[in-house]
Amino acid sequence: MTPLAMAALALLSERPMHPYEMYQTLIQRSEDRIVKVRPGSLYHTINKLDGLGLVRATGIDREGNRPERTTYEITERGSVALAERIASVIESPEYEFPIFPVAISQAHHLPHETVVTLLERRLHQLDVRRDEIAAGVRKLDRMELPRKYWLDVDYLHAQFDAERSWLERVIAEIRSGALDWTEEKKDD
Repeated sequence: MTPLAMAALALLSERPMHPYEMYQTLIQRSEDRIVKVRPGSLYHTINKLDGLGLVRATGIDREGNRPERTTYEITERGSVALAERIASVIESPEYEFPIFPVAISQAHHLPHETVVTLLERRLHQLDVRRDEIAAGVRKLDRMELPRKYWLDVDYLHAQFDAERSWLERVIAEIRSGALDWTEEKKDD
């Protein structure tokens, strides 16, 4: 079950909705920071969940000249599948093969000055994202939304802190020479 399918089932466990409303809700809640959500992919996901019997259509409405909108609800089978997937993901780490480790493992192909500059830019971008998350946390605090609903924000904040710390250390090691960046001679 994809992250988008999990998010869709979670929304439908709150109440029946049509996919466009689900999309709007995900964006309004800033869920797009943790789930890649596009209207087309959401419609495709809902169709797939429907085919698997995890959701079912409950009705079709039309407002004015707008296209028809099918409202869906989660099925009992969908509720069970969602709970099982949440439990599985929480219990067992799944390596997702992010691209940054691939790039950093090959950074030795670049001059050390370039790597330092690129890592500093990444550090800056992380700081911008971290500040956005911190602003989100302050907003959630003001809303008095119980923390159990935004543990993902807390987790992302910790992830940014860990990566930031690692980047600062590696940049310092490259600059000081503690991390040897001399080019190895190749035998002919």
